[in-house]
Amino acid sequence: MTWTVAPEPYDSPVAAALWRAYYTAVSDRWYLLHEGRRTDPDELEREIAAQLGTELAPPRGRLLVARYGGEPGGTAGVRLLDGTTAELKRVFLRESMRGKGGAALLVGAAEDAARALGAGRIVLDTRGDLVEARALYTRLGYTETEPHNDEPYAEHWFTKRLT
Repeated sequence: MTWTVAPEPYDSPVAAALWRAYYTAVSDRWYLLHEGRRTDPDELEREIAAQLGTELAPPRGRLLVARYGGEPGGTAGVRLLDGTTAELKRVFLRESMRGKGGAALLVGAAEDAARALGAGRIVLDTRGDLVEARALYTRLGYTETEPHNDEPYAEHWFTKRLT
């Protein structure tokens, strides 16, 4: 089987299902680590409804979906912060699809999308408990930097030159 990566409307059923899987995974991971419980279902629904993903729509953003053997397996989004800087968002692979090379392919496609939007640099933030993500970004040439935003759950910030 092989991977494909293609743009996807942020509000498509495929994007919505992957956003729900992404948010559930990262939210449950945080709550299990800090409070010993999974995400409250009502809170999950409120947060999913509040994060529509409109910033990942053209002309200033892109949402990409990775498919493995045709099955939707992950997402990555980019949005322009200014004329030369893009931000990487919602990088996610379903657990059953991890370890098959999709993450690096997806991030590479997001970097290409950022370049196509005119960005010469890409930034991202992540949490400390997402050690696999931090290792991936380091392996792909991202450098840990000072904070570039004040997101409440951000604990690590990375950047990479695209030119």
